[in-house]
Amino acid sequence: MIPSERFTMIQEMLRQNPEDSFLHYAVALEFKKHGDLKKAIEMLEELSEKHPDYLASYYQLGKMQEENAQPKKAINTYKKGIELAKTQNDRKALGELNEALMLLEE
Repeated sequence: MIPSERFTMIQEMLRQNPEDSFLHYAVALEFKKHGDLKKAIEMLEELSEKHPDYLASYYQLGKMQEENAQPKKAINTYKKGIELAKTQNDRKALGELNEALMLLEE
């Protein structure tokens, strides 16, 4: 368990709203912040499966996969995010995902 007031607060909100994509995302980022990269990746992978339209998860998941020496998974994650960003017409996210993919593929 992560000893953090913020983490505890997010967990409580998540218990009250278990389908809230942002809260799942926030918990995953808290795990990463406190050094549990494996748990953070697991949570973001689950989030992208249950809520594939939550665009923010793709960039963070890809970065974590890179950090965890999983470049092939990261490339796949970025590509899925790029397709979603195009569908959602989110140019900012599209640019970030394209840049991350380009840097990784170099």
